[in-house]
Formats: sequence, structure tokens, C-alpha cells
Amino acid sequence: MSTTLNFTELREGGSQDLSEVSKIMLDAFDPRYGEAWTSAQCLGMLSLPGVWLVIASLDGVDAGFALARLVADEAELLLLATRPAARRRGVAGALVRAVVAESRARGATKLHLEVRSGNDAVRLYRREGFDKVGERPAYYRGKTGQLFDAHTFALNLS
Repeated sequence: MSTTLNFTELREGGSQDLSEVSKIMLDAFDPRYGEAWTSAQCLGMLSLPGVWLVIASLDGVDAGFALARLVADEAELLLLATRPAARRRGVAGALVRAVVAESRARGATKLHLEVRSGNDAVRLYRREGFDKVGERPAYYRGKTGQLFDAHTFALNLS
């Protein structure tokens, strides 16, 4: 069985999409890690200057999103999520590339992100050219109190 990319759309999102973004997060993020943001957190972030949301649709259904921001000449990928049913079909890679392109268009010279140790997304970020630049030991606390390291990655855009 071949996995083909059937994007119908990569589009700019906004506050009107937060209900769907919340559903995608609940579907995508394992609740043991407490990584999903609340709608209020997302709305608060979207209201800040330099923040943007990208929505990916696959076969006509919202399948994933990326939330990013620009501060001065550096961008940060804040959140990235894809529904499990859409994984391994190019959605996350397309979202990362869209954030990279938009970061460049907004004048960023570097794009940063942070990920919990053990997160499978590390393979995606490395494949897209990100390099590990730091680590924060015991930075994240899961729902059970277990601590996880944070790994920081960066991509040079200049």
C-alpha cells in the first residue's frame, strides 16, 4: 500500500479555527505528557504580534496545524500536531516547511523549537534540517509527575 499525499489545502488559520485546533491536539497528543494547550492559551498566543497559525487539510479534513511566532529576527515553532490517521502522509513535514518559508518571509534568520525527550517528532525535525542546540534536564512534568528533558533545536535560515 502506498502512502500518497492528498493535500487539499495549507492555509493560514486564526481564532476561528481554535475549536478544531483543540480537537486535533486532543487527538494527537498523548495525555500522559500534558503537551496540549488549552484554547485560552492558544487564543492568548494568537493575539500577540508576530504569531501565526497554519492549518493542513488532507482529503478535505483538517489534519494538522502549526503555531509559530517571530520575535525580532528569530522564529519559534511553538506547537505542531497531526491527527494519528494523517501521520506518515507528509502532513507534518509540509507544516514544518510552511513555517520555515513563512519565517524566512517575515525576516527570520533562525527558527527554534523545543521538544520533549522521547518524542518521535525529533526524526522529522532532523530530516527537515534542524540541529540539536541544547537540553534542559527535567524541564517537562507529565500528568503523573514524571520529569522529561527538553531538547532544543534550531535551523539556520540565512
